[in-house]
Formats: sequence, structure tokens, C-alpha cells
Amino acid sequence: MRRVIKEINRGLSKQTHAEADVKCFITYVQDLPNGKEKGKFLALDLGGTNFRVLLIHLKDENDFEMLSKIYAIPQSIMLGSGTQLFDHIAECLANFMKEHSVYEERLPLGFTFSFPLTQLGLTKGILARWTKGFNCSGVVGEDVVQLLKDAIARRGDVNIAVMAILNDSTGTLMSCAHSNHDCKVGVIIGTGSNACYVERVENCDLFDGPKSGPNIKKHVLINTEWGAFGDDGALDFVRTEYDREIDQHSINPGRQLQEKMISGMYMGELARLAIVRFTKAGLLFGGVGSDILFKRGQFFTKYVSEIESDKPGTYYNCREVLEELGLEHATDEDCANVRYICECVSSRAAHLVSAGIAALINKMDEPSVTVGVDGSVYRFHPKFHDLMVQKIRQFVKPHISFDLMLSEDGSGRGAALVAAVACREAQ
Repeated sequence: MRRVIKEINRGLSKQTHAEADVKCFITYVQDLPNGKEKGKFLALDLGGTNFRVLLIHLKDENDFEMLSKIYAIPQSIMLGSGTQLFDHIAECLANFMKEHSVYEERLPLGFTFSFPLTQLGLTKGILARWTKGFNCSGVVGEDVVQLLKDAIARRGDVNIAVMAILNDSTGTLMSCAHSNHDCKVGVIIGTGSNACYVERVENCDLFDGPKSGPNIKKHVLINTEWGAFGDDGALDFVRTEYDREIDQHSINPGRQLQEKMISGMYMGELARLAIVRFTKAGLLFGGVGSDILFKRGQFFTKYVSEIESDKPGTYYNCREVLEELGLEHATDEDCANVRYICECVSSRAAHLVSAGIAALINKMDEPSVTVGVDGSVYRFHPKFHDLMVQKIRQFVKPHISFDLMLSEDGSGRGAALVAAVACREAQ
């Protein structure tokens, strides 16, 4: 926790921001929803191997209608040019608007873009680097809002006002804050891991706007990009041979080291590497592995959740997984050991996330904080929530009360809410 806070302060400070691993980008989101936002809004959520388009009709605080559709991004586009990527997105947006009969309307759009961004304003975000398997040319160093607007303009057939760009942790916080005004932290534990929180403007050296005077807003959301924590060696004291091997074979060696210890993209592979090591040492499966087990990336993160969902003393899911991997000869003792390995991987992930969350809660020092959480690992792992509550309670200052709230579709609804709040403020 001390190391995390030190790194966050380095990210917030003008002097050290350039070399800080945890960049603490300013989002320029300064207004949280107050429940009075109304109207139709589009949201575009790009953060992994597919993206979603949503149409959200806000009626009042707890009454909204949401329609959405998921579109795939082919590997060729993930590794192609930025123009191809944004043309593909604009085409899907136009098709979606046709399908839902809003093709003729001018709609405000919130754009969730879950990659590291340097934000220069609510509608200007420069891509710092690609993560999560993307490598489109001509996008790093560019304003992704402008690239999206250009692609929409090239089509010339739809009228969309891009009101805000944000990342998924900001969307998560906004979507929870809509119904819970104590929500001050948003965390993602899914394919990747990230967090954002409410910071005082006076602590943000890089905030480009007035910091004092009448009617000046005192707070702003900070997108920490904490997945990169540890890139300078701050996590070496807890990294293992398995972490080093995962990093070596990743597409971004030496980068996003905390994310590689926490997120769904790597958890299954961490378990597989340990299982392989103990199999080769003759301690699992009588020393007899299988081709599938020995193949990189074949022990999926969902297997970790399934194996840990077995009731104590039973191995129903575990045996199913091992059979899929060609390990029909596993004994009960092997199953118990495989489950133990999975528990070590997932509880370490939960504890690392919890230390980071507790550090943010202590830094804000508010009497009561709700943490909005989204992501497949948090949602589907049977014990993650309980592990986190236990560990955060251990680390948070005794006078602070906190709770964890599952974000209902943060990156989608949250984006629409940021657009809605921006429209509310503009009016």
C-alpha cells in the first residue's frame, strides 16, 4: 500500500509524472450524476476483442431503458490500421442506429475507450499505448475522439455528437454513482485491471483549468492506470518465476506488471505454469501431463472459477476441467492440489487489488465510501468478493466504512451517463 500511494503521488505530480508508472491521468469528469439526467444517449464501449454499442433512454433516477449489441473486432483489424478500426466502428454505429430507428436523430455519445489515455479535456484523449492484444498503426499519440469523429464524417450518414471520452473504470464509478451518491472509487477486475477515484483538484498538478475561485469545482476523477504498477520493480518483492515467465511471453514484456498478476487475461496461465512445474517434478498426475496442459494459454481463467466453485471435499468441476485437458488419470489428491494452486493464484490477485483499493480509500479519507466494481473476474469468481471485503477491512482506517457494489454495466451505462451529465452541464 505504501508503494502504491508513493507511485500515485508521483503520477499526480508535474515533476515526476513523465517517469511515473501509475500515470494518474486526469479525466476532466468533475460532475457525478444527480439522478436528474434525462433523454436518449448512445454509448460506445471499446475495451477488448469486441465492442458494444448501446442506446440508453434515461427517464428518471431508477428508470431507464437500454438496448445494446455486441460487435466483434477481427484479429486483422486489431492489428491493422487505425483507419480500418474506426471505419469498422462507425459502420457498426450506423447499422445499430438503423436497427433501432434513431438513424435520423442527433444523439449525444459517450465513448468508453479502455486503453491508457492522456486526457486533455472531456472530449480529447491521446492514446498513450495499446494493451490487451491491440496494435493498430497510426493511433498511438493521436486523439482517438478525433479519429472516431473523422470516421463518422467519412460516412456522412449519421449525426452523432461525441460528448465525452472515458475509460471503463470511470464508467463503472459513474454508473454506481447514479444510484449511490457515496461511490467515489471505480475498479475493473476483468481482462485487465484498473481503478479511478475522486481526487481534490488542488492535488492535481496537471489539471489544465482554474483551481480556485468562486464556482470552481473542487474535485475531479483520476484514472490511475494502475495496471502498470510495478513496471519499475516496485512489485519484485512479490513476483514469482511464473509471473516472470508470463511477462517474457507476453506481447508487452516489462509492462503492465501488476495487471499480469491480477487480471483475467493471465490468471489461468499463472495456474497452468504452476501445474506444469509440479507435474514435471512428479508431484502431480504421477508425473504424466498432456499435450493440452503443456500448451501455452490452454488453461482458461474460467477454469479457475469453476474449480473453486466445487463444494469442499468434492471435485466435480475439477474433474471435468482436467478431462478437457486430457488428464483423466487424476486422483482425488491431484484434484485437491490443483484447487490449492487455483486458490493461491486468485487469492493473491484479490489481495493485491484490495491493497490498492484500501490505499485509495485511506488517501481520500471520507467517512463512508462505496467502491463500484466491474469485470468478469469479480463477477464470476465464487470467492473474489469475500476475499476483497476481508482484506480491505483489514487495511482501511478504522473510522472509515466502505462497501463494494457490483456495477451494472459500468462501461456502457456509465459512458451514457458521462454524456448525459456533460449535456446537463452544457445546458
